[in-house]
Amino acid sequence: MPYLCLLYFINYLDRVNIGFAGPNGMSEELKLSATVFGFASGVFFIGYLLLEVPSNLALHRFGARRWIARIMISWGIVASAMAFVPNGTVLIVLRFLLGVAEAGFFPGIILYLTYWFPQQERARIVALFMVAVPISTSLGATLSGLLIQWTDWRTMFLIEGLPAIALAFVTWFWLPDRPEEAVEEPQKEHWPLRKALTHPRILALSFVYFGIVYGLYTLGFFLPTIIKGLAPGAGIVERGLINAIPYVLGAVAMVLWARHGDRTGERKWHVAAPMLLGGVAIPVALYLENPVAAMVAVSVCAIGVCAALPTFWALPTSFLGGTAAAGGIALINSLGNVSGFAAPYVTGWLRDLTGTQKTGLWVVGVTMVSAAVVALVQRAGAEKV
Repeated sequence: MPYLCLLYFINYLDRVNIGFAGPNGMSEELKLSATVFGFASGVFFIGYLLLEVPSNLALHRFGARRWIARIMISWGIVASAMAFVPNGTVLIVLRFLLGVAEAGFFPGIILYLTYWFPQQERARIVALFMVAVPISTSLGATLSGLLIQWTDWRTMFLIEGLPAIALAFVTWFWLPDRPEEAVEEPQKEHWPLRKALTHPRILALSFVYFGIVYGLYTLGFFLPTIIKGLAPGAGIVERGLINAIPYVLGAVAMVLWARHGDRTGERKWHVAAPMLLGGVAIPVALYLENPVAAMVAVSVCAIGVCAALPTFWALPTSFLGGTAAAGGIALINSLGNVSGFAAPYVTGWLRDLTGTQKTGLWVVGVTMVSAAVVALVQRAGAEKV
């Protein structure tokens, strides 16, 4: 688990470090508008969407060790190449290719964890894995800020891209594919692959995940810019430390909430309640003139997003197994991560259109609340739909 967390830390940092580069020289040097920056941030998920399902099916067939190593080398090369981007067009192309390269990593790990841990422990285990998200965003903000301050945004991309290539070789030679005595967990409901890719329940869960990730990536890509506006006198490192606060709190909430979900066995409210909390908190932050109060509201939103993430994955893994799990988990992650494109692009476009962040963040709140409602009407567990 610590090694998987390290891999996801690097994965997520390479995905969102464009958010640190943007307000610290990249947007100015490449002459990017908020709309173009949002499009470049989000186009990653178009490539990601196209290859998620086939990549996860390949992992199920060829084994986690080989396939995850292949993914890591691919994304490490593209992430490092971001250091040499000459203009906005090339930036968009590289971000698209980064999504293609990373496709299958996250759902592959979620699938991999189902091989090792029973259903009643999965929210806690996924939380321990996904705690790399807030840690990556919090420590990553400080690390990226220091690298930019000491060098520049280009060197930051290069230095943060190389570890994926190095650890790919460790993964190839060290990561085991399955437990030696692995036994398929009995499933109350056996779904064929076709059903897992077309059933309305899977599509509904995809929308729930869309809502969670919409909030996650809006914060990830635009929080550094928002903090720059709230604390214009702060330096790069100071802003990075301020950026870390919501995610440190989110990391704690993520683990504690997942443990509570496993202990009680309840799933729907453990997904919906933090989403409702986060969805209400983010618009509130828009109308708080005091920077400290605004950061409290933003932190509450981050706590809600982080708490919902691991408990969500206990829902689909409760009724999917085998090849259906490989395809279904990948499809949910793929469709849900369309919000990774929509969130930064829509937020950036609305900022250019209105001259303020408020409209875009209202959209975040409405999306999260709507997805929470859908989560509440879902059946929990593996009963017949």
